[in-house]
Amino acid sequence: MTGNAGTAPALVIFDCDGVLVDSEPLSLACLTAGLNRIGVPIDLETVRSRFAGTSMPSIMGHIERDYGVAAPAGFVDDVKAETLATFDRELKALNGVAGAIRALSVPVCVASSSDPVRLRHSLTLTGLLPLFSGNVFSSTQVPRGKPHPDLFLFAAERMGAAPAACLVIEDSVPGVTAAVAAGMRVVGFTGGGHWGHDPEGADLLRAGAATIFSDYSNLSKVITG
Repeated sequence: MTGNAGTAPALVIFDCDGVLVDSEPLSLACLTAGLNRIGVPIDLETVRSRFAGTSMPSIMGHIERDYGVAAPAGFVDDVKAETLATFDRELKALNGVAGAIRALSVPVCVASSSDPVRLRHSLTLTGLLPLFSGNVFSSTQVPRGKPHPDLFLFAAERMGAAPAACLVIEDSVPGVTAAVAAGMRVVGFTGGGHWGHDPEGADLLRAGAATIFSDYSNLSKVITG
């Protein structure tokens, strides 16, 4: 059973992309352009709806199965390099997130589908990395990424928190699904740039999010439910 609303969690686990940093519009655009270059007939909205919050190995597996296109050698590395270069020019933290995290009185960590290089690059660029005291976990550290629960369970174990006492903040259906499978309470965040079309987060609620929020000024209230 997940933690009860009205009580502070023992640990707050943040996704990164779209939750801490407004990276999804940038990274999804780079991925879409890269897929188009290798002959995959896919548009940005389809990439967003199917792959936001999903690791690159999982994405490329879907592309090969569904479109019959195998990524050429170096493709993933090229997309990653283009994405990091775009981040250097344009990446920003979500409005108010740094102050909201500093105001929390409970332990925090990051658990992301991004590889460690991109993850730390993003958090360093936006000045958020010190807020997590090195407690940053990547899907590369576990056998299965989101929507499987492995990453969230790994983060909770490393942080010494029982899964049922954790709260996850997520912006994607795979992330919400993973948190629910881990036995954790999860809330959906819709303040990122990729959520402009659906601020209500209906798909996150269907996946199991307890509630939806879009403004970090409400974080302390959201955490206690």
